Amino acid sequence: MKVLVFFATIEGQTARIARFVARELEQAGHEVALIDAADKTAEVSPEDFDRVILAGSVHERRHPRLFEMFLAAERKVLDPDRTLLISVSLMAAFDSSRDKALDFVEEMEMRTGFKAKAVALVAGAVRPSSYDYFATQVLRHVVLRGKGYRPEDGDKEFTDWAALKSTVMDFVA
Repeated sequence: MKVLVFFATIEGQTARIARFVARELEQAGHEVALIDAADKTAEVSPEDFDRVILAGSVHERRHPRLFEMFLAAERKVLDPDRTLLISVSLMAAFDSSRDKALDFVEEMEMRTGFKAKAVALVAGAVRPSSYDYFATQVLRHVVLRGKGYRPEDGDKEFTDWAALKSTVMDFVA
């Protein structure tokens, strides 16, 4: 099976997730094209693939603009039944905020006009060691308020790799 893994990342966790997905699919015997939305020289046509996996990170309630632009431009050729949307956010890491993570997907669907039938809300990561003072304060007092994690605890990856692999393998089965 030919699978397109198209992704857009801000801090790098979604790129890591996309590479993991591509590697797992290749190990399962699938032919995989891994395309970064930031690669403006890549020629990609979703209709050339049996399945399409779209992975985008969420920052400030939005998926990356290049990611959304791709969805909007390709919405007529993307088959919702053959597409898995992986939305990566911190809100997906906590049961109390999974509804917000789903809101980000619904808002993107309204902006792009594309809605995949299969959606995976995947927890991302935080890297306070690379944030400035203001970003750390937003993380502490807004994004992760009451979630049991503090930026001074250090960098943390929330991604559940086993669950992600299971989701992807079920999708291509």
